[in-house]
Amino acid sequence: MFTLSPLPFAREALEPHMSAKTLDFHYGKHHQTYVDNLNKLVAGTELAALSLTDIILKTVGNPAQSGIFNNAAQVYNHDFFWQSLRPADVVAEPTSKLSAALNASFGSRDNFIDAFKTAVAGHFGSGWAWLVQDGVSEAGAGASLKIITTVNADTPAAHGLRPLWALDIWEHSYYLDYQNRRADFADAILRNLVNWNFIEKNL
Repeated sequence: MFTLSPLPFAREALEPHMSAKTLDFHYGKHHQTYVDNLNKLVAGTELAALSLTDIILKTVGNPAQSGIFNNAAQVYNHDFFWQSLRPADVVAEPTSKLSAALNASFGSRDNFIDAFKTAVAGHFGSGWAWLVQDGVSEAGAGASLKIITTVNADTPAAHGLRPLWALDIWEHSYYLDYQNRRADFADAILRNLVNWNFIEKNL
């Protein structure tokens, strides 16, 4: 049985960039609902004993199991998203290793932020924006970093890409704080709440 993973920070820790009220709805209701739905859908099946990643890989592209895929992927994506964030009062910078990787792929950290915001602005509808590494065989084996977006519940874990960092760009992640200003939400997160240590851990 899957459970709601605990947040790695207090509910007020992301303010003023993400409010405790948003966390109450986003984590406490949306994320919890995906967990509850997944448990109902896999109960009594062979999938119930598998990890989230294995469920995603077994159900991706199968219309008959789209409900299972969507809920499993949303649980996975949300678990990853919360780990991608750091409290607002924690001062952090990319390490030399991560800075070198960002510079090699984007020219600079500022260029990475600008490119990420452009990807978010260009994404139509609900979904996710990701920093990923091509290939998952050898971490840090010279593979380039790139920014992608996925539609609805889709996830890089289903497509042979190593996710490094995630931004939820469904409306429920920002509307209470930013209304329709998704670009402002992305800018606030990228400049104030990125967990650089989490990105490096995934490299």
